[in-house]
Amino acid sequence: MRISYLECTRCGEHLSADRSQNVCPKDGGVLYARYDLANLKGKLRPQDLRGRVASMWRYAEVLPELEAGEKPVTLGEGFTPMLPSREYANVYIKDEGLNPTGSFKARGMSAAITMARHYGLKKLAAPSAGNAGGALAAYAAAAGLEAHIFMPKDVPIANRMECDYFGAHVTLVDGLISDCGRMVAERKEQEGWFDVSTLKEPFRVEGKKTMGYEVAEQLGWKLPHAIIYPTGGGVGMIGMWKAFDEMEQLGWIGFERPKMITVQVAGCAPIVKAWEEGKSASEMWASASTFAAGLRVPKAYGDYLILKILKESSGTAVAATDEEILAATRHWASAEGVFAAPEGAASLVAYEKLRASEFFRPEDTVVLFNTGSAYKYLDMMEAQEKRARTVPASRHIGGIIGPY
Repeated sequence: MRISYLECTRCGEHLSADRSQNVCPKDGGVLYARYDLANLKGKLRPQDLRGRVASMWRYAEVLPELEAGEKPVTLGEGFTPMLPSREYANVYIKDEGLNPTGSFKARGMSAAITMARHYGLKKLAAPSAGNAGGALAAYAAAAGLEAHIFMPKDVPIANRMECDYFGAHVTLVDGLISDCGRMVAERKEQEGWFDVSTLKEPFRVEGKKTMGYEVAEQLGWKLPHAIIYPTGGGVGMIGMWKAFDEMEQLGWIGFERPKMITVQVAGCAPIVKAWEEGKSASEMWASASTFAAGLRVPKAYGDYLILKILKESSGTAVAATDEEILAATRHWASAEGVFAAPEGAASLVAYEKLRASEFFRPEDTVVLFNTGSAYKYLDMMEAQEKRARTVPASRHIGGIIGPY
């Protein structure tokens, strides 16, 4: 097997990759898949990628190896376009909304479901407030596996419907994503489910790290000055940072790294708060509220990794209001032709704030991530438009991706 071992990001414990694993049994730390990159160095070169499939599986040597005759569970995810901004010089929009199921979640689920099938797992479960559920349902359907998805009743209608049409077993919960997570945790042993929640298994990170490889390849193997990433659970940022380390070990890039910028919504900004207070972990955010469902994460399971990345990269964390995000969504659509998910449009808000504060200079190359398609959020966006025209109504929505 190409993976040498799984490594705990807290205590450094090494675990076997010969069987399915969730988190470190000692301290609950997130597990990273580690490869023999020293042996691969020189044998795999950037020029060897030319002519390969235009999907994330073009980087197969740094993804989990399959047995002879096995193929990855793929729907064509990855290698999304890097669009030069029409408004700002040196700015690029990485449009993840063009992935299967309309978001970057397709990358992680492609890798996770591929390995679940490899390990012989039959039933997969996860809580979801949106796109992760849709991606799990789609890839489980493609692999012939059962998907059990627990979603709050107020989930965007597109997410609920796609899970249903893909044949997943969907439970709508009168509560928050934290309630959904507890249900998965309480029932998984009895039901024989394997938990594929955010950062609860090692391979969703592997799929999402391919965004880092693509950024480097699409910019001619020169990393940008900064990357702005909408951060809920933060797996995309965590994955890209892992990818940069792997590429340096392969000799593809040097020691330089982009400044990693977290953007969250003002109504749920635990990473921003922890960053401003100089803490190494975040606190649970009370009464999380936003129409950008993917940013409604009051405490990310990998918060300690996100905050470490911000520090190591000399990055920062920015909050955007729902009003700013809605305006940015409309502006990006009309100015760039990109119909971004609210989470993605938050990247534009962050960039403009950081330009105004002179954190960025006009000549800095910056990549803004649009993590999904606005078509998945039409009902939420329409409701937000109506709220913006009337007196705001109080609505308590929120949840947690974390240990249950």
